[in-house]
Amino acid sequence: MAVYTTLLHYPVYNKSKKVVATSLTTLDIHDIARASRTYGVKRYYVVQPIENHLWLARKLLSFWQSGHGREYNPKRWEALKIVEAVPYFEDVLSDIREKDGVTPKVVVTSARRYGNAVSYAFLRERISAGEDVIICFGTGWGLTEEFISSADYVLEPIEGITDYNHLSVRSAASIILDRLMGR
Repeated sequence: MAVYTTLLHYPVYNKSKKVVATSLTTLDIHDIARASRTYGVKRYYVVQPIENHLWLARKLLSFWQSGHGREYNPKRWEALKIVEAVPYFEDVLSDIREKDGVTPKVVVTSARRYGNAVSYAFLRERISAGEDVIICFGTGWGLTEEFISSADYVLEPIEGITDYNHLSVRSAASIILDRLMGR
């Protein structure tokens, strides 16, 4: 059983519902890596097709994975050593197949409700039963409908006690990983 995570900067919507590639935020790389490592995720992928943003992600990872950062802060290295930056989601799946010989079930997250959404209990059970999954987090205003409809599972949204539902992706990733893999 392996659980993977990915943060997709494409294909996502902007607030006008146009399909875009969003800007890289280095805090997302650090914080989701730390949550992923805490909960035993095998690898965390950052999907970023914008060339100079991909370069920045790889530069940051190089610093923490093999540069001065590794010696300076070993705890940060421990989290960031599981991160890889690639331009497209297809590259993620190819990398997993090549390195691990598996094709994980694709799980998408969304703040929106979907009629076919699965519960945290259902997905936790699937993971416990040994199913390989990749949990996809979107940036901007969420993953595109086309991407969501191509997934194996749509996870139910995180909902608080108010009608406000706009968590940062870093917060959502931590909550979701805790619900699926926490003690």
